[in-house]
Amino acid sequence: MSEPLAFLLTFRTYGSWLHGDERGSVDRAHNVPGEPYLPPDPQRARWERRCMHSHALVLDEQMRRVVAEAVGDQCSHRNWELIALGVRTNHVHVVIAYAGVPPERMIRELKSRATRWLRERRRVSPMQRVWAAGGSRKYLWRPEQVRDAVAYVQEGQDVPR
Repeated sequence: MSEPLAFLLTFRTYGSWLHGDERGSVDRAHNVPGEPYLPPDPQRARWERRCMHSHALVLDEQMRRVVAEAVGDQCSHRNWELIALGVRTNHVHVVIAYAGVPPERMIRELKSRATRWLRERRRVSPMQRVWAAGGSRKYLWRPEQVRDAVAYVQEGQDVPR
């Protein structure tokens, strides 16, 4: 099997999109690309909120800058080619060229460095959870997929799904 050209990686801040949310959601049993989200479920959303260990995190402008710098630094440190980066108030999109590393490891390392930098710069408290578990990874096999992912990260964030 051939190697992908790149990955589109996405990870969300803690508590920013809970299962049952009015926007719909995806869970482990319902996670097929292109399929619709699960419908809103207010009871599940309330249960999810009660289970949270800290408040939901929204990244302000300074926090977003720190996360962007941390992601860039981690990519540089690992010699990963960072193609595109978008840090929003509740999620991060990264397009990274394939570097022989599983995308799950990339997500873990990017989240870890960003968390460490946010804590070192006192932008979040030691007890605040920063990221939701896991993250999304999309394999980009063709140049046009990489181009489309970059356009989405840089320009398509406010387009409704």
